[in-house]
Amino acid sequence: MEPKEKIILTGDRPTGKLHIGHYVGSLRRRVELQNSGLYDKIFIFEADAQALTDNIENPEKVRQNVIEVALDYLAAGLDPAKSTLFIQSQIPELCELSFYFMDMVSVSRLQRNPTVKTEVQMRGFSGESIPVGFFTYPISQAADITMFKATTVPAGEDQEPMLEQCREIVRKFNNIYGDTLVEPNILLPENAACLRLPGTDGKAKMSKSLGNCIYLSDSADEVNKKVKGMYTDPTHLQVSDPGHLEGNTVFTYLDAFATDEMVAAMTTDYQTLQEMKDHYTRGGLGDMKCKKLLMSVLQETLEPIRQRRAEFEKDIPQVYEILRKGCEVARETACQTMDEVRRAMKINYFQDQALIEEQSRRFASK
Repeated sequence: MEPKEKIILTGDRPTGKLHIGHYVGSLRRRVELQNSGLYDKIFIFEADAQALTDNIENPEKVRQNVIEVALDYLAAGLDPAKSTLFIQSQIPELCELSFYFMDMVSVSRLQRNPTVKTEVQMRGFSGESIPVGFFTYPISQAADITMFKATTVPAGEDQEPMLEQCREIVRKFNNIYGDTLVEPNILLPENAACLRLPGTDGKAKMSKSLGNCIYLSDSADEVNKKVKGMYTDPTHLQVSDPGHLEGNTVFTYLDAFATDEMVAAMTTDYQTLQEMKDHYTRGGLGDMKCKKLLMSVLQETLEPIRQRRAEFEKDIPQVYEILRKGCEVARETACQTMDEVRRAMKINYFQDQALIEEQSRRFASK
């Protein structure tokens, strides 16, 4: 289906506060796109229903973190006047669309999804212990995206398999029922270092469950403490030793956050980040000096976010009101899409006057 509008949809599972991996991977870009004026509509949601699939016995965790994520959204610069912020569970039409999509995906196809495999391993599920709702996450996500006819989904590269599965579902649906749904495209971060920010411990991904995160809401002292303990180059034992950049978390973070202007303003020895890298690789530069630069860069980035969050925390009822209004807008769009889906699938029995009249004539002629 040829899209009539340029629409963004993206979101997060509210299982904890958002961290700087979320920020450079998607959140920072969302704010830029929101303010660019290039998109007709922007939908950003909290996937609380999906979060419950592996937190079913701890609903309070999800309940409490809905407000934490909302505060992070607003603090980062998302504007409810420009972006619709809503909660997944408050849009019941998503369950209906997911149900129809389940008939279009095989179990074997879900099992081959690399993102599902990774997430299953991270959470320690195995074989028959995998919750069905968690296993069918790609189907649920496809419903989230297509319900709002999103043309663009800002996300990290680990979500590409999910987007491809969504496109497969859309193509199959449209092939069977006619052009109804829109195929989305992924929008990856432009900075390669932002594609998948590693944890502070050097692990492949920053993750709340691994405890290797720097949160957007962390205090200045908390940030500095975490940076001081960050993984660097284990072979860089003496300041005079040549250092390695690959796998060095400090330099990965500097690539993601530091501009040359920041480097020049915050150091007396370098005009660009590349100059610091060159010094480190030839030897003579200690890890702590690099970490001190990263501390300064992160503080400059995070301090305005902390200040905005503190202001929104003063009026929590207003934050809930922003979410409530966003849910109303999202629900209106979802109802319109489901009308089109039911019509295409020929299950709009009571709205199809032609069907009623046809059946009336058929039975009257007996």
